[in-house]
Amino acid sequence: MNQTQLRKTSLSVADAARFKKTFELINTHLYSAEERIRAQARAFDPAMEGYVSYVCGSSGKRLRPALALLAGGATGKISASHVDLAVIVELIHIASLVHDDIMDGADLRRDQPTANAKWGNSTSVLLGDALFTHALRLATNFPDIEVCRRIADATAEVCTGEIIQTQRRFDLKLTTADYYRIVEMKTAALFAVASELGAFLSETTPEKIGALKQFGLKLGTAYQVYDDCIDLVGDEAEIGKTLGSDLRKGKLTLPLIFLLQSARCTGDQDALSSLLLNGEESDHAKIIALLSEGSALEQTAEAAQRLTYEAITALDPLDDNRFSDGLRSVAKYLQALIRRVSSAA
Repeated sequence: MNQTQLRKTSLSVADAARFKKTFELINTHLYSAEERIRAQARAFDPAMEGYVSYVCGSSGKRLRPALALLAGGATGKISASHVDLAVIVELIHIASLVHDDIMDGADLRRDQPTANAKWGNSTSVLLGDALFTHALRLATNFPDIEVCRRIADATAEVCTGEIIQTQRRFDLKLTTADYYRIVEMKTAALFAVASELGAFLSETTPEKIGALKQFGLKLGTAYQVYDDCIDLVGDEAEIGKTLGSDLRKGKLTLPLIFLLQSARCTGDQDALSSLLLNGEESDHAKIIALLSEGSALEQTAEAAQRLTYEAITALDPLDDNRFSDGLRSVAKYLQALIRRVSSAA
């Protein structure tokens, strides 16, 4: 697969329409969350306002806030507390992106320069720290301390997952189990806490709270698997952020793990290991070619699809309503994105 093939493999009109309709369900609440996210800069010292405003002002997909709101609607009525939760999980996500861009040496995100590209690593590290602590401070406003505790736990998991991934860079012994553990912590934990606490704030049953936590965990893991494919074979102009950082920084993601497993079977392990450890741009092109020629991307897409099916199945204990259907639509939209990668392989 190459970038041209991926661009030509478009999503269906039906897929896009279902996803748009889902966000229309929560549009008013999501708009409120968006306004509050942008307004957070005013909570900081004036010397910091410009930095915070910059990183919070570029609207991303806002998937995590959407999950918090949809989970609230699926199990009760969306309240101001759900909007508060949506703001907090997005601030934590933004903070993690600021730190990710530093570690990856990324220059572009959402079609604009990253914080580290504008102000350097030192300022950006502190900016990410400030956003993390501000989000946790906001979480203390919930009357039930368990909400704050769960948000703090998820934030710790995000940071721990990133540390473990950094420790295991260029580690050719990384297994699929190791990979999934890292992904569940650094990415899926925030999906899971958004969905879980969305239900918790609706004061629904423990069964439904657990079901939504599991939904978020599976969906978040599948999303990261998909994102890891895009980092290898996506198009920067289309995605709007710096790609290829996984290879440059020695991150062994699922497509590369499957490629290594295939190389062991064919006796090409030593040659591929040298390419992965070398770090040369010319070697990266060879690795991408090997991915396109083999079945590693298809295997990865199949793994991601299994996770999305498990996410949808996890919603079985929920009552059928517009919001639970909306959660399923989010998972189905991700399935369509994954199929796009698979069909272009």
